[in-house]
Amino acid sequence: MRILVLVSNDLSTDQRVERVCRSLVSEGHQVELFGRQLPNSPPLETLPYKTHRFRLPFQRGPLFYLSLNLVFFFRLLFKRCEAIHANDLDTLLAAFLLSKIRRKHLVYDTHEYFTGVPELQQRPLVKQIWKSIETLIFPRLKYVFTVNQSIAHLYAEQYPVQSIQVMRNIPPSMNVEPSQLPDFIPENAFKIILQGNGINVDRGGEEAVEMINHLNDAVLIIAGNGDVIPQLKERVSALKLENKVFFLPRMPYRQLMGITANCQLGLSLDKDTNINYRFSLPNKVFDYLRAGIPVLATPLVEVKNIVEKFQTGWICYDLTPKKMAEQIDQIRNQPTVYQQVKQNLPLASAQLNWENECKPLLACYAHLAKA
Repeated sequence: MRILVLVSNDLSTDQRVERVCRSLVSEGHQVELFGRQLPNSPPLETLPYKTHRFRLPFQRGPLFYLSLNLVFFFRLLFKRCEAIHANDLDTLLAAFLLSKIRRKHLVYDTHEYFTGVPELQQRPLVKQIWKSIETLIFPRLKYVFTVNQSIAHLYAEQYPVQSIQVMRNIPPSMNVEPSQLPDFIPENAFKIILQGNGINVDRGGEEAVEMINHLNDAVLIIAGNGDVIPQLKERVSALKLENKVFFLPRMPYRQLMGITANCQLGLSLDKDTNINYRFSLPNKVFDYLRAGIPVLATPLVEVKNIVEKFQTGWICYDLTPKKMAEQIDQIRNQPTVYQQVKQNLPLASAQLNWENECKPLLACYAHLAKA
């Protein structure tokens, strides 16, 4: 099949979308991925499918989303295809209209509970607009994928969709070798990492910075980007923690994984402050597992299920910086327990991999190809 894949980002760091596209290509489908071109977008590596990035007159706000969907609609109106794959609600309107006008198959992949994101909770009018679009289209969808069972249940309770399938954000099977850390990071310290492309408010970055002040012979690496990074840097400066907290920029996935594999503990500290965070299952939980390091995580439903089922880390019930530091000291002072958790990671990794996770998606498109 010829499949058009739509995203609202610049294609450079969306690992889920890249995995989907590569998996579809491996099954013989022809894939074209469409996104946007930002002023600072890095060049894309050579990929086994075509990519297109459009420049838009607006970079954020209602006019951005309007222009994004208008560009998708008119640029793809006569593009040859048999199916359209929309990622998240911000691309769904254009994809839905194209699928109806052109009588093409539509597959919807929602990476989060979109109308529950914290950015919308204090903007009732904007939230209502998105909810109206979702309410109009979602019941008319036949093929829906989302990132975990909790979010699938939320949608199933609201909309009479035939099938909502789960496809978690799990990296593929891969050998991860520790890479050389930058010279400014002490090699012999106990290295704790918080990684991600959405290190925003209420994701534990603030507490992690305060926590490292209570730990001896330990450093914190914050790798990635997000809205709260500038405030974290200011706090590090105010506390004079420049020799204990290190910021690394957004980087290619394999490079990031090499850095992560050189650490001893990964953090996943999202708070239960909104429905989207409550039922989230962050990519970093699986990235830490694949890199071979245990995780310290807050007790969000989906995260707690993974950590406890596979015994891949510890649950943090108290985000008070001093209490977190005490828990990490306890982890460090029990090397036998720590090594047992480390031994569980490859066993979990053998089950939790993209090759297993993408099977429902490939089955869906195999069905559509015969339809």
